[in-house]
Amino acid sequence: MKLKKFYSLKNTVFLLVVLALILFPYISDSRTLTILMTQVFVFSILAMSYDILLGYTGIVSFGHAMFFGIGAYSTAIMLNTYDNTMTIFLLSILVGMLCAGIVSFLVGLLTLRLKSHFFAMLTLAISGLFLVLAEKWRAVTKGNDGFTFRAPDAFRDRIFFYLFVLACLVVIFLVLRRFVSSPLGKVLIAVRENEQRTRSLGFKTLYYKVIASVVAGVIASLAGSLYAISLRFVNTSVMSIDITLDALLMTIIGGVGTLVGPIIGSFVIEIAQHFLSGLAKDYPIFERWIIFFGLLYILAVIFFPKGIVGTLYSKYLIWKTKKVNPKQQPPSIPLANDKERFE
Repeated sequence: MKLKKFYSLKNTVFLLVVLALILFPYISDSRTLTILMTQVFVFSILAMSYDILLGYTGIVSFGHAMFFGIGAYSTAIMLNTYDNTMTIFLLSILVGMLCAGIVSFLVGLLTLRLKSHFFAMLTLAISGLFLVLAEKWRAVTKGNDGFTFRAPDAFRDRIFFYLFVLACLVVIFLVLRRFVSSPLGKVLIAVRENEQRTRSLGFKTLYYKVIASVVAGVIASLAGSLYAISLRFVNTSVMSIDITLDALLMTIIGGVGTLVGPIIGSFVIEIAQHFLSGLAKDYPIFERWIIFFGLLYILAVIFFPKGIVGTLYSKYLIWKTKKVNPKQQPPSIPLANDKERFE
């Protein structure tokens, strides 16, 4: 009964949050905040895709921007080459996802046999190759200069685009929540905790890691397509290491091994970047706002060592244990292993 009440409470909170986000652009008159929240949703999708690798499978990748860039270029090139209709846009998303899925499958087979930092360095090298390809293939990508393109007419209304991206975020969240709660997701968590023991139980861990890589790559491609549409512009920066580092920071700050965490992390980072850079107009000290952003990240790691969601959930477990039995020591339970974790 307690477990049912817990999940019922989570679903109620989820619905209330979604409803509040739907009403936000109608309540707020600020077009800037609407655009900023749209960016938060886009990077939330990217961060959730990265959390499938880092949080649920234990894979550290420095080449995740490669899939983000594949989606961005697929959408930009198709809308620039063909008509800027909603049909072409949706088709470009599918093309980007297909390309990202194929690339992530091949890269996964080639690299996931490696361990820890060896895998991370190789993904960085492969991502660098795609970045060089985008820079040199100027006939298609226009290199570092990039190019602008026309978005579908429906997206001229920023509120409609806001709601479209929010719908994508909600669908991806629900799909990934089901994915990590499935038997396949449980195997991925087992791989993260102890790959050798999981392999000894008869699971071919390489196949499961490749599946996680493909899922993460496909979703990152969707985020890239939405990002390109939000700017109406694309250049090689969509494949830079900065994109991967942003996804990594969002996941760590929000909480590794959750799905809510990356969303909160993307909100914190995007809002902090926006307002710190905005303060530079009035206060010269904030012209080096990236320093203050670094300090903010350090404070977040100090006060929220398990991320915002992970730390709050740990404190909730301690409070719950003390409430049931004040003399009993609170259990130390890994966040992603608990049946009642926040997803």
